[in-house]
Amino acid sequence: MAPRRPNLNKALRALIRDIAVRMPEFSHVKASRILVVAGEARRASRGTVKPLCFRGGKSMDRTGRRKPIIRIRGRRMLYCITLRPLFFRGSTARARIETVIHELFHCSRRFDGTLHAGRRHDVLGKYFSRRLRPLVRRYFKECPAELKAAFAYRGEVRVLQWLERPGPSYVPGHSRVRKVYTEEQLFYGVARMVTPKPRVTREAGARPPKLH
Repeated sequence: MAPRRPNLNKALRALIRDIAVRMPEFSHVKASRILVVAGEARRASRGTVKPLCFRGGKSMDRTGRRKPIIRIRGRRMLYCITLRPLFFRGSTARARIETVIHELFHCSRRFDGTLHAGRRHDVLGKYFSRRLRPLVRRYFKECPAELKAAFAYRGEVRVLQWLERPGPSYVPGHSRVRKVYTEEQLFYGVARMVTPKPRVTREAGARPPKLH
């Protein structure tokens, strides 16, 4: 019997919980209110985060538009992180963990389903990476070995994907769209994680191999 494919969503939840515990900068993050799915390619993006509420954590804005509700195990999700193919193909464990931290960094400190207005790429520009890089470096030093191993995996994994993807918003009475999305609109698909093998360094004093 072939070995069961690892559940990547389980590892992602554990990673987000660990980041929130170890990093004061992310203590507001609640893994149970974040849905993570695998999605299609978007230019050179490895991941994106989608806010599931309007300003102030509201479901409806001043124009009357509403956000679709995503409810998993009866709990409303506040953010949806989509992992793109480049996350799975040719990434290292560090790069994958950095992608998750990158998307969490965009979330509002209020953690109300909106994004942090001051942490947008178009606001910070090149300073975005300068602010993120020390956080990634510090966390990776503290990250448990079992989590690093989960994101250094090579092979097929199971990961949630949309069977029917919600749109950004809708106008009540004018749009015939689904208002509430649950587990019924998701399924576990298969993704292949292609991870470069670590370089083998020659021990001091060891003889170099003979070349023929």
